[in-house]
Amino acid sequence: MLQGVFSKLKAYWRLIKSLQTILLLFTGITGFVSSRCPFISWQLFLLLILSLFLTISGTTVFNMIWDRDIDARMQRTEKRPLPSGEVSVRESVILGLLLLIPGLALSFYLSFLYGLVIFAGFFIDFVIYTIWLKRKTAWSIVWGGISGGMPILAGRVLGTGTIDTIGLLLALAILLWIPTHIMTFNIRYFKDYSKAGVPTFAERYGFQNTRVIVAGSSIASTLAFALGALLLGLSWGFLAMLFFITVAFIVVAALGMYKPSSQINFHLFKMASLYMVLVMFIIILGS
Repeated sequence: MLQGVFSKLKAYWRLIKSLQTILLLFTGITGFVSSRCPFISWQLFLLLILSLFLTISGTTVFNMIWDRDIDARMQRTEKRPLPSGEVSVRESVILGLLLLIPGLALSFYLSFLYGLVIFAGFFIDFVIYTIWLKRKTAWSIVWGGISGGMPILAGRVLGTGTIDTIGLLLALAILLWIPTHIMTFNIRYFKDYSKAGVPTFAERYGFQNTRVIVAGSSIASTLAFALGALLLGLSWGFLAMLFFITVAFIVVAALGMYKPSSQINFHLFKMASLYMVLVMFIIILGS
C-alpha cells in the first residue's frame, strides 16, 4: 500500500513538470530578492515561495489536462501520467484545483497587485496560450513567453509594491529567452510536433529562419538582462560574470545559426536553461 502511495505521489510530481516549475519559481525568488527591501521578513519570503509554487504547479496541471491528447500522440510525452493512464482526468482536476485556488488566494492576500500579476500569468498561460492559440499558430510562443515572465515580475512587485522598469525589463528578458528554449526543442522533436499537429516556427518558416530568430532573440534577451542588471546597480564583478556567460551564450546561438547541426541545437537548448539559472544567481548574489 505504501508503495502505491509513493507511486501516485511520484506521478503527481511529474504532472507539475517539476524542473520547469522550479525554474519559474527561481525566477520569482530572483525578482523578489532584487527589490532589496530592508524590511522583508523570512515569513514573507516563504509565503512568496509557497504562493508561486502552488500557482505555477496548478497552472501546469491544467495545461497537462488540456494537452493530454497531444501528449498521447508524441513519442516524447506519451508516457506522461495522463496519457499513460497513471493519473485520471478527475484526479488531475482535483489536484489542479487544490494547488491553484490556495495559490491564488494566498497571492491576493499578500498583495492585491502581486495577486493580479500571478493571476495574469495563469490566465495568459492556460487560457490564451494553451486553450486558444497553441493549436492554431506558431506565434502562440509569444504569449507563452509573456506568461513565463510573470513570476519574476510578480516577485519584484511583492518586494517593491509596484510595477517598475526593472521588473518589466527582467520579464522582457525572459520573454525573449523563451524562443531559444522552446524553438530549439521544436527543432529537436520536429517530427513529434508535426505528428501532434502543433504549429511551430520550424514548420511554418523553415529551420534556418527559426535559427535566425533564436539567435536574434538570444541576443535581445541578454541585452535586456544586462540593462536590468545595470539599473539594479550590480557591482562590476557581478557584471563581469554576467558578461562572460552572455558571450558564451551568444557564441553558441550564433553557431546554431551559421553552422547548424543537431548537436549544436541540443547544446543550445541545454545552455539556455543553464544561462537562465546563472543569471538568476548573479542577480540574487549581487542584490
